[in-house]
Amino acid sequence: MKRVLLRSKKDPFAIVGPGAAIESNVFGNNAGNLIFSQASHKTLQTSSTEVVANGFRADAAEAARINDEYDAFVIPLANAFRVSFIGHLNALSSLIEKLTIPVVVLGVGAQSDLDYDLDRMSRLDAPVSRFVRAVLERSASIGVRGEFTEKYLHSLGFNDVEVIGCPSMFMYGDHLDVTKGVDRLDGDSAVAVNASRSALGAGDVGGIVTANFERYPNMRYFAQETKDLELLYWGDRSEVDGARNRMPLHRTHPLFRENKVRVHLDPATWIDDLRDFDFSFGTRIHGNITALLAGTPAVVLCHDSRTLELCRYFDIPHRRIRHLSSDTDAADLYAEADFTAMHEGHAERFARFTGFLEKNGLEHVHSAGEDGGAAFEERVRTTAYPPGVDAWTSAEEGVSARIGWLRRDHAEAVTKVAELGKSVRTLEKTAARVDRLEKRLKSLEKAAAQTPYRRFRRSVGRVLRTLGLRR
Repeated sequence: MKRVLLRSKKDPFAIVGPGAAIESNVFGNNAGNLIFSQASHKTLQTSSTEVVANGFRADAAEAARINDEYDAFVIPLANAFRVSFIGHLNALSSLIEKLTIPVVVLGVGAQSDLDYDLDRMSRLDAPVSRFVRAVLERSASIGVRGEFTEKYLHSLGFNDVEVIGCPSMFMYGDHLDVTKGVDRLDGDSAVAVNASRSALGAGDVGGIVTANFERYPNMRYFAQETKDLELLYWGDRSEVDGARNRMPLHRTHPLFRENKVRVHLDPATWIDDLRDFDFSFGTRIHGNITALLAGTPAVVLCHDSRTLELCRYFDIPHRRIRHLSSDTDAADLYAEADFTAMHEGHAERFARFTGFLEKNGLEHVHSAGEDGGAAFEERVRTTAYPPGVDAWTSAEEGVSARIGWLRRDHAEAVTKVAELGKSVRTLEKTAARVDRLEKRLKSLEKAAAQTPYRRFRRSVGRVLRTLGLRR
């Protein structure tokens, strides 16, 4: 039995409730990670391969154990070539440089603006070059998400680069069936929306969300960040503080007030939930890919290169958010969406993806003699996953706000205690250094007292005192 170590936050069949999900950050900040991670688990878990989630750990000290216990290290990544990810990218590089087993990257993306500005990537050149060099020394090629990332790596001098998209779109292999169930959207339509905080500076995403909720009262907001899960599970102080925003950032937003916000802890329940909707739209690439996997039409509002290059590669209907106003109507997006190219090119893209796997020595469930992932899906179907998390409410008005207040005060107190502890440790280290310096000074003084000159003076003094010539 071969064993593959997969960069994945959790095993697809591990059951984690909302409280534990918050404490362990099971999303890795964004639930979208679960979608491409699960697709990777399913694709690689053949009849003769065990796939093990590594929990997103990247510790070079574990290299010897990994070399001994696994046959390959597979790394599905999102927009990893970004400034805020440099620390973890360097940690991955340090680990990979000590590995002797194959290392395969499934679809990494670079993050820039909608104009694919390479100048914005300059701070990443050194850490990205180190990472890619380490990977290519252990694999035939590196898989990237789209044209911009390919262009960026070529600019750094790397040629063994293949555009393969994201494993998430191949959750069901070469099968993808998205159809419009209604001719047009109306006030009774079930509309799913998603939005990312990172898109706030690119367009009026909050205005678009709120305006469409007013048009479509059956709208539901599918949130994805650990921060959103905390809002649902713990509440906040926005009611007391008077915090308001057209983006669903606070419990005072109408979507929260009407309990129209959901966060799913597992891909299975997320996909199942979206099957009941007529349409999905928003800035979240994996929020909308999840809808497509459910067979629900979706349109991505692109706000950066990572969303744009994936949409262009997979021919996912999309619009650039900077060209949209807050009056943008979901009905118009739905009417304009054409999924023909996405369907027609899917088989070819899937063949390119599996060809990449085979080129890099990875077995997959779509090869001859395997079941295409049927056993995996059967296990998913029979696993009792927790339902999507909705807003915590109480019959007593204001309890949620007070709980949120207490939690925030507690969090602030914990932070202050941690800061004080850090200051105390710094003072202790300073005191220890002072103590060592004092001991060193005394040692030097003692040594100085033993110089030949001083010994001579003391000897002469004793002689003179003996002769009575010195008192």
